[in-house]
Amino acid sequence: MAAYQPLGAVSATVATDAGMLVLWDPQRFKAVVDYDTWEDELLEDEDIVGHIEAGSLVPLNVGGDGAFGVLVRSGTAAAPATLTKRETAHQLGASQPYLFVSRGRALVGGIEYVSGAASSGVIERPVPEGRCAVVIHLIDWQAETGSQDETGRPVPGALPDFVVLINPAQPGHEAFRTAVNTFEAPNG
Repeated sequence: MAAYQPLGAVSATVATDAGMLVLWDPQRFKAVVDYDTWEDELLEDEDIVGHIEAGSLVPLNVGGDGAFGVLVRSGTAAAPATLTKRETAHQLGASQPYLFVSRGRALVGGIEYVSGAASSGVIERPVPEGRCAVVIHLIDWQAETGSQDETGRPVPGALPDFVVLINPAQPGHEAFRTAVNTFEAPNG
């Protein structure tokens, strides 16, 4: 299976030991330089919700620790980022749009890595400045034939766990998701 990287996309495996991956604006978190300053900004769910509402942080939260394949794709008004046919065929669900107010770049990694600087194990993605709508897609990469080796690990070119689409927010769109849990619970 050949690795496919659409234009405007970057992918990597990112990990969390704090139960949540996030996409964030590093400029908004310049003051986070150690655990104490991180704790002041992000320890409680209400702190996280405040950053979500401000458009500085978007959760990729399925409620667990681990390493996850994440592909981040950004688009423009003229050429919006969309899922590929392959991704669509294996999509399990999608979030409602989250607001992200871009200042030119976004980072994705474990919530414990949120700061003003990109560290190792964090995805960095240029994003056009302005109000963006971010939709997170959960992908069942294991359902694709040939996606796993004999130990069950993803082979090169396997689909990621998450596809994150970042597009300019539509004018007048003001209703964005603000929940810490990225996806609605099944049957409710």
